[in-house]
Amino acid sequence: MLAVVFAALAGVLLALDRISKAWATRTLALGDPHPLIGDAIRLTRVHNTGGAFGILAGKPGLFIAVSIAIAVAAVVAFLVLRGRRPLLRLALVFVFVGAVGNLIDRLTIGYVVDFFEIVGFPVFNVADSCVTLGAILLVLYALFGGGQPSTLRES
Repeated sequence: MLAVVFAALAGVLLALDRISKAWATRTLALGDPHPLIGDAIRLTRVHNTGGAFGILAGKPGLFIAVSIAIAVAAVVAFLVLRGRRPLLRLALVFVFVGAVGNLIDRLTIGYVVDFFEIVGFPVFNVADSCVTLGAILLVLYALFGGGQPSTLRES
């Protein structure tokens, strides 16, 4: 039953990523910031052809391959852990959604649409947030739950 909840969560997050990027593309002019909370948090649409922080811009094949590898690895790990380690499986859901959300952009338009801007940080999107949250959960799992068998089981 928990797998169904995780699949639904992945679907909702992926839909939120796709809808928010479509909205940003339709509504926000490229590079034109719109303040949300003063100038500290803004909506600014940018097109990212690189990875995190824009590294290796212009190498789409690399990021397509990496995204596919991460998505496949997350699914395989999720299935191997069937019924065990829910925190780890939740982390894999977030990582999968992030990889797939940005992969869709790279395959369909050749770049990733980013639009959330917190001054001092790179501009990001929902998929990026999912990857970040998934990575945080993976670290928490490694620090606090990696060696212990899970007491939560699917029914």
